[in-house]
Amino acid sequence: MSLFRLDASIRGEASASGEIADIVEKRWRAGNPGGDVVRRHVGVDPVPAQAWANAVSAGMVAPEDRTPGQQAAVGLAAELVDELLGADAVLLALPLYNFGVSQHAKSWIDLVLTDQRAAPGGATPLLEGRPVVLATARGGAYGPGTPRHGWDHATPYLARILGDVWGADLTVVEREFTLVGVNPALDDFRDVAAEMHASALDAARVAGDKLAG
Repeated sequence: MSLFRLDASIRGEASASGEIADIVEKRWRAGNPGGDVVRRHVGVDPVPAQAWANAVSAGMVAPEDRTPGQQAAVGLAAELVDELLGADAVLLALPLYNFGVSQHAKSWIDLVLTDQRAAPGGATPLLEGRPVVLATARGGAYGPGTPRHGWDHATPYLARILGDVWGADLTVVEREFTLVGVNPALDDFRDVAAEMHASALDAARVAGDKLAG
């Protein structure tokens, strides 16, 4: 059995989405001793800035007429898709940044979508029926009744791509208020944040067991 894990945080070991993903991965490993884990961390090693444009333009010319940059971009897109297709389960640790998708994750998604195997409307969705866990974290609170309810423009988009376009069997594990304890303006919410943290870790254990199959 194999697991593909993608991280996009810029916070290194302090990553809140990474903490959730670590628990999911640990539970997956417990259920699949000896299983392989393939990793890609686009927060540390981002997709090249021009890769998406080069891959898109490569689709408009004959393969023999492609520039070296276009050839490299098409090759990288194929590599990214191969990583997903080669995995029995997928784990994505993708935080919310500035109310939207991390630029690193978006660049990865855009490049993957240039490969015909991942394009919308394909005969077989890229991750059809495959178990996928999305571990996401948000610095503030965005639930109903909060001042920023509806400001999370990342999670619905990611669910649309992973579930609706790529056909994944998607589980979302979310943690909010990660900036409590960091931003003094949020100190009054320490108890709520602690409850949310504990709940997210419990959800990660359940999701990990489900991912292990």
